[in-house]
Amino acid sequence: MSIEFEKRDVSVVAKDQKAKAKVEQAKGKVEETAGRAVGNEGLTAKGRAEKAKGDVRQAKEKAKDAFKR
Repeated sequence: MSIEFEKRDVSVVAKDQKAKAKVEQAKGKVEETAGRAVGNEGLTAKGRAEKAKGDVRQAKEKAKDAFKR
């Protein structure tokens, strides 16, 4: 029984991480676009960094999924 419970917890955490990656990517895209629109290089760079962080998190989750199979 506890083994199944642990698997569910891992699944929930994985879904949470995937969602967090998507949110980071979207937030970064918005910040980057807003920075470009107003000519604010700092905001553009911050947006690129946030998007990259989301990309890395998504790649990590995809790699973990590949090893599960």
